[in-house]
Amino acid sequence: MSTTLILPSALLIIGLALLVWSSDVFIEGAASTALRYKVSPLIIGVVIIGFGTSSPEMIVAVMASLEGNPGLAIGNAVGSNITNIGLVLGITALIAPLVVKSSVLRREFPILLFITAFGLALLLDHHLGVIDGIILLSTLIGILVWMVRSNKNIASGDPLAEEINQELGSLPKLSKVKALVYLFGGLVLLMISARMMVWGAVEIAEYFEVPDLIIGLTIIAIGTSLPELAAAITAALKNEVDMLIGNILGSNLFNILAVLAVPSILAPSLIDMDVLQRDYPIMLAFTVAMLLVALPRKGNAAISRIEGFLLLALFVGYLTLLYFNTVS
Repeated sequence: MSTTLILPSALLIIGLALLVWSSDVFIEGAASTALRYKVSPLIIGVVIIGFGTSSPEMIVAVMASLEGNPGLAIGNAVGSNITNIGLVLGITALIAPLVVKSSVLRREFPILLFITAFGLALLLDHHLGVIDGIILLSTLIGILVWMVRSNKNIASGDPLAEEINQELGSLPKLSKVKALVYLFGGLVLLMISARMMVWGAVEIAEYFEVPDLIIGLTIIAIGTSLPELAAAITAALKNEVDMLIGNILGSNLFNILAVLAVPSILAPSLIDMDVLQRDYPIMLAFTVAMLLVALPRKGNAAISRIEGFLLLALFVGYLTLLYFNTVS
């Protein structure tokens, strides 16, 4: 390895490790703070934990946009969604077949598909601007309000509600002060680790003359999806399937509506044609594939090991496509 790459590579690796750890601290602090302030456990599970796993993508997008690298931020948002479905869901289904029982999640699958198609419609003018960002954030707020209101009426016996109560019960009992320290301390560490990752990734990209978009779609996307992967494997081993799927659905919604809105507002730019012709359509196809494999058959929705293997194989195929597109 060239000495020029030693520092950027070290910062990228250390930043990745710190990002995964600080994301866990941040989510634990957010969930504990919400519990202390008597927020509904189901709201904590669906909104705070579900969207909280996308905090690395959000912070990386902010840092990349402020540094003048909107391509990295856009690649991170799109690549993370592909990674969540192909890698995270694929590996988890291989570990244990996933049976989705919650009515909440079966209602949210079509919403994610609609939002993904809606995001593509906004990008068809080849420009990501402030108006696009405002529309995306307004849609996010609307969905959050709808989620909070509709989930208040979910029966306590719903599998998702039971799994969330079980998971929240396993959290360490933090005082209000300690919960807030975890929350804001985790956020600060997220920002520091994201800054390290972005700088290291940009330096490596410039050295190898690889577009920021490709780095965002691969190294950064996989790195920022590690918290989802760790949470998914843990949930699968605990048989908390509905919470696992809820995290992926929430994360992908947040990536489109919030993470993609960041470069829109902070660094408006033209959209790379590869995003429109290759990456976003592939993300949409992965979302359709997830919906199809999770459709209810004979009662419950289920994702088998074979379907998990197919999702993982499609993800590897996508990475292979990116590789050949980059070296050609």
